[in-house]
Amino acid sequence: MASNSNVVFGDEENQLSGGTNRVQPCSSTPRKNTIDDDGKKQNFLSLSQRLGIQDFFCLDVWRASMGELLGSAVLVFMLDTIVISTFESDTKMPNLIMSILIAVVITILLLAVVPVSGGHINPVISFSAALVGIISMSRAIIYIVAQCLGALLGALALRAVVSSSIEGTFSLGGCTVTIIAPGPNGPVTVGLETAQALWLEIFCTFVFLFASIWMAYDHRQAKALGHVTVLSIVGLVLGLLVFISTTVTAKKGYAGAGINPARCLGPALIRGGHLWDGHWIFWVGPTIGCVAFYVYTKIIPPKHFLAEYGFKHDFVGVVKALSNV
Repeated sequence: MASNSNVVFGDEENQLSGGTNRVQPCSSTPRKNTIDDDGKKQNFLSLSQRLGIQDFFCLDVWRASMGELLGSAVLVFMLDTIVISTFESDTKMPNLIMSILIAVVITILLLAVVPVSGGHINPVISFSAALVGIISMSRAIIYIVAQCLGALLGALALRAVVSSSIEGTFSLGGCTVTIIAPGPNGPVTVGLETAQALWLEIFCTFVFLFASIWMAYDHRQAKALGHVTVLSIVGLVLGLLVFISTTVTAKKGYAGAGINPARCLGPALIRGGHLWDGHWIFWVGPTIGCVAFYVYTKIIPPKHFLAEYGFKHDFVGVVKALSNV
């Protein structure tokens, strides 16, 4: 059975073939699955090893997180700029153009960040990778914090270059469920119902993981397709989900599925106001979607996705280690 060295969204050290430009791993960084050199299962791993606590003290992990920080900053700046510019244009189908541009930008950014940190730039990817066990939960926490800080920097950069009127009209391209709009008898709240928005977030997150990220996690598909093709599919699927969520609902005030909590957090911290209304949806929805996807990986046949051995940081392994503490 092959190792997970061909997993696209794994650690940054195993992204490039040929053994070049690889960061030296830390002692707790998952290099392979839980099979030793003789093809046998590894001995029991402690809770700290399962959680990858050593990653908190590993300089290479923190250096890799800089790729996540800068990648997320550029992502927020570019995506929110695309949202604003497409709806400011006179095009008849701004949603379609916006979705295509988002797919292209995400693909390019993933290709740029993959050799540095593994190319997450999204808490959904980091959290689901940690649940599956491709990276440690400690590394995921570091990456998610870096992604949130990057989103904050991206929103600050966008605020610095747009006019106050555009900032107010488009809320810095942030994630909204409802907005306050003028009505015949005064201001009214328009947008999507909370339950609908939450279900859309859960569904779109699961589809995102199932239809694209799964190819990156599966060593067989990642090797057969190549990381350029896999990352292009990731960008395409995200673009399609943006188009579907903004077109099918067709509700003024609803900005579409976020599928990236950090991207929603950046503008909310800078702009504030109604961007905090229902903001929890853009965190709770993806979290539920990630958990549902993880459950799916446990239901499928055990010979698929290295499941007969499991990954070092797999969540079930963490729970078992916790029960033995």
